[in-house]
Amino acid sequence: MTTEPPPGSGGPPEDDPLRKHPPQEPPREPPREPPRGSPYDAPYDGEPPPPYSGGGGPYGGQGGDAYGGYPADPLAGMPPLAESGRRTLARIIDMVLVYIVVALLVWAFRVDQYTVDADKIEFGKTLGREIITAVLYVAYDTILIARTGQTLGKKWFGMRVANLDDGSTPSVQTSLVRALVLWIPFAFCCACVWTAVCGGWSYFDKPYKQGLHDKAAKTVVVGLG
Repeated sequence: MTTEPPPGSGGPPEDDPLRKHPPQEPPREPPREPPRGSPYDAPYDGEPPPPYSGGGGPYGGQGGDAYGGYPADPLAGMPPLAESGRRTLARIIDMVLVYIVVALLVWAFRVDQYTVDADKIEFGKTLGREIITAVLYVAYDTILIARTGQTLGKKWFGMRVANLDDGSTPSVQTSLVRALVLWIPFAFCCACVWTAVCGGWSYFDKPYKQGLHDKAAKTVVVGLG
């Protein structure tokens, strides 16, 4: 009986070559016993003194460690963030590639309903086209991002999606959340307007250049050199 978790049920594998690994701490020297002889020496039991508490450090700083420092930058050790312009071009390529497949399937299933007469629109055909669009775009993003962190557009422009916390390739669950936020509104109501807002958010977001779908999935897009 194996003890390994089922695929896709947890975080990224430990052997992910893109995952950041924290530096190993150097071995600590054993504590030195203070000189004896003073009647005012506190009893020493060989344990290091407790860390400072209150205010984040001994000088009242507001920080994350014992000396008032701030938490480490999660981007440390990762490649630089990808430029938003390159991300937009990669997304356009992805949209065109998937749209070709959508158009072929819509034609094959006879749900290609296009008319300017609202009285002649068949609701079933319209809904069918939207469902096909949503399924294909979500599946495309989820499968490729979970495998390598790259869609075809991102691969051609030399970038990938990474988990913000450790730089690893996103899991299936993370990739699915990211794809749902990006493509469900696109397919059913807002089309290109939502895609422009969701992806265009990275042009103004600081410090991680995240789109709204990145924020939902806690991911970033980084370059590959």
